[in-house]
Amino acid sequence: MRFLRGKGLSFSAFLICLLSFMFCVTVFLSYKLITIDQCHYERNTIIKYETTIPKTKRLLTKHKLAVLVPFRNRFEELLVFAPHLHQFLTNQGVNHQIFVLNQVDLFRFNRASLINVGYLFTKQNFDYIAMQDVDLLPLNKELKYYYPSQPLHLAAPELHPRYHYPKFIGGILLINREHFGLVNGLSNRYWGWGLEDDEFYVRLKDANLNITRPENVSTNMTNTFRHIHDKTRKRDTTKCFNQKEVTRKRDRQTGLHDVKYKIVSRNELMVNGAPVIVLNIQLFCDRNSTPWCDCDGK
Repeated sequence: MRFLRGKGLSFSAFLICLLSFMFCVTVFLSYKLITIDQCHYERNTIIKYETTIPKTKRLLTKHKLAVLVPFRNRFEELLVFAPHLHQFLTNQGVNHQIFVLNQVDLFRFNRASLINVGYLFTKQNFDYIAMQDVDLLPLNKELKYYYPSQPLHLAAPELHPRYHYPKFIGGILLINREHFGLVNGLSNRYWGWGLEDDEFYVRLKDANLNITRPENVSTNMTNTFRHIHDKTRKRDTTKCFNQKEVTRKRDRQTGLHDVKYKIVSRNELMVNGAPVIVLNIQLFCDRNSTPWCDCDGK
């Protein structure tokens, strides 16, 4: 009887041990399978994430764009413009750099000469330029800043919020390095506001270049761009000496080859997260040929 009880006890102990062992094996295998699946999932997730980054980098365009922004006393607009355009171009994968062409002399503002200086400064390292106003922000993603085989006027008359005449090519114009050099850049005679784009239009036509514009755009002049010009800041539309007469004619004398300037300093800044290079530019005026560079000295 003792033997049976002892044997029964031994069998029970054995059975308990066996069940405990099987339970432990089951738990171990279940944990192992879960762990393997989790690692497999995490590994796939990491691989997928890593392959996303180079894909974004590959979207950078082959050609490099220099965004040339003629500038003077427009700091409030720059704070809005720089991060907006930088993000806009980054989303398009455009390899770009924004150059603020800051006129620091005491003469009247000369947008055309500043662009000429910006082109000469960037032409060795950039394939094309955007002649870009600081107060005009593109809103429609359909406006592409890609390398143009022909001059591309993004701020077309039917899209610009203010200017709608057929020969208008201001606001934003993209042109490749070769074509800008071919037409000898812009005229240096336009001190004060306006008309330098109209003269440049004639230069492009005389060189048999085809000015292209966006097609099949889903927006119009009310919502393609945001115009952030401060209305309290008056434009310099003064005409003095014989400026009105001279600037209404095609200029075949001035351009890239004779723009007189000095780059006083070069500064790299971050404007609300946007990398910007500021060129402080001193322009020089030949008062014999363009005395209207300083109407106050009349």
